[in-house]
Amino acid sequence: MDWSRYRFRSRWALAAPPADVYDALERAEDYPRWWRQVREVRRAGDTVGVIRVRALLPYDLTFTAREVRRDRAAGVLEIALSGDLDGWVRWTITGGGGGTLAHYEQVVDVNKPLLRLFAVPGRPVFRANHWLMMRSGRRGLVKYLEAV
Repeated sequence: MDWSRYRFRSRWALAAPPADVYDALERAEDYPRWWRQVREVRRAGDTVGVIRVRALLPYDLTFTAREVRRDRAAGVLEIALSGDLDGWVRWTITGGGGGTLAHYEQVVDVNKPLLRLFAVPGRPVFRANHWLMMRSGRRGLVKYLEAV
């Protein structure tokens, strides 16, 4: 087992219409407005950006995100990551019950040397750190969608 490889999944039930959720998730440059752990998003081209995140633990992760798939009809947004993280992230947006289900999937290899050094003993803490970041992101998106 590669202790520096992670697979994350989250499901966010949201009261907003699917089109509104898709629009918000599509605009990565706005993430720092509503997702406090996303510290910075800089465009590096039409379909490429550099993202810096920092959750509860005292380290930043910086990576380049390149658009792989943007399919409004299917409700899919997918990016490839390289840098401190290598892998991919996919949002799948579906409607139902008068709201939206945003399904998040991520598979990454961690390249940051300090995190690789502590891969085995730190794994439960790193997973908890990610869970807290996702919980905060959902809460921030709910407030953001209520305001628009």
